Amino acid sequence: MSTEFNQVNKLKKTPRRNDNLNEAKFVERLIKISRVTKVTKGGKKLSFRAVVVIGDENGKVGVGVGKAEDVVNAFKKAKTDGRKNLIDVPITKSLSIPHAVIGDLGACKIIMRPSIEGSGVIAGGAVRTVLEVAGIKNVIAKQLGSDNLLNNARTAIVALESLTTLDEVKRKRYHKSVL
Repeated sequence: MSTEFNQVNKLKKTPRRNDNLNEAKFVERLIKISRVTKVTKGGKKLSFRAVVVIGDENGKVGVGVGKAEDVVNAFKKAKTDGRKNLIDVPITKSLSIPHAVIGDLGACKIIMRPSIEGSGVIAGGAVRTVLEVAGIKNVIAKQLGSDNLLNNARTAIVALESLTTLDEVKRKRYHKSVL
């Protein structure tokens, strides 16, 4: 009887999650680390805030923010936050976006247009990082309004979320009876 329990217990000792097996390789890029302080009655409390863009360079991208007392933990928190906020981006055969799009969030406005193959990513700041980590190689982008790196990265995500493919447009326009 006890040998049966030992065999069952050996089977249970396998890990419950195998995150490493099914997980795609993600690329993390640090946008900004800033030192922030909180003024309390006892004095100033110092902590760090990290803004990270995470993606698989194949159509998935997310922006994460983490705050901790040291830089390493802030970076780890930002990575996990970025994984929670991943979105899928449609990419064309020429590694560009399907159509022109405008992202608007707060005081930031970003205009993105598809570009011909070989032109590269023509964008600045955080928008360039978001596009590169998403796997988009040929695009023209212009950021207007705020210079805040976090807000510009989030606005780029909003713009990429609003992209649609040709199949999605067909499904919206025509009902199943027509197709």
